[in-house]
Amino acid sequence: MREDHELINVDDPAWPLLLQELAGTDVPVEVLPGDAGIGRASLLQLQVSARSNLGGIVLNCGGLLVDDGWLRIFGSPSGAGLEGPPGLAVINAMPTTFDPAWRPGAGLVVAHDVLGGVFVLNGSNPREVGRPGEPGEILYFAPDALGWEALGAGHSAWLSWILSGGLREFYEGLRWDGWGSEVSALNGRQGLSFFPPLWSAEARQDLSATSRRAVPMAELLGLSRDSCLRFDGTDPGFLGVA
Repeated sequence: MREDHELINVDDPAWPLLLQELAGTDVPVEVLPGDAGIGRASLLQLQVSARSNLGGIVLNCGGLLVDDGWLRIFGSPSGAGLEGPPGLAVINAMPTTFDPAWRPGAGLVVAHDVLGGVFVLNGSNPREVGRPGEPGEILYFAPDALGWEALGAGHSAWLSWILSGGLREFYEGLRWDGWGSEVSALNGRQGLSFFPPLWSAEARQDLSATSRRAVPMAELLGLSRDSCLRFDGTDPGFLGVA
């Protein structure tokens, strides 16, 4: 078990390099202000070093809003407002004081998208909890398929892929004319509920013809879980405390 100063005071922190990468990307990304105290506590609880991009984000900022908030990568936000995205500690129900016995279970939720999609850093034994991929690999819970997909990359490679424009292809067929204005109107704790739902034949045939409304992210994640249980009896597991 490493102390917080060992995790923070490293010779080669990731954050300066990540800032350079953020400055050089054509992808719209907003870096939210962070809370240093929450960041240090979260790093200690996770036992993640500031050498990693995950550690750098958690320690140094409140999160990243990608594509006008379409994707919310969680950090350690300052303030207690209800409009901004929650922090990584809140999303993953981390203990309020350091608990050496705590583990993120099936995986660590690192990002949500406005569709109700969930990006998770796989835990140590994905097979045991019925998830694909390898330990430390990023998974995506796809609300249009109601299942988990292994993305074949760890956290740092996943983040570089996002900053290189990978989301355009990833969400092909799931973005409609005018999506930007709808997404930018949401607060950081809302997502978009579709009717007919994303997994339906109607939505797959003509997404732009669906009706969409802003709902709390917790409601959206709950709808996905209920749909999984109703269709094949499979619980997707922890999707984050939104």
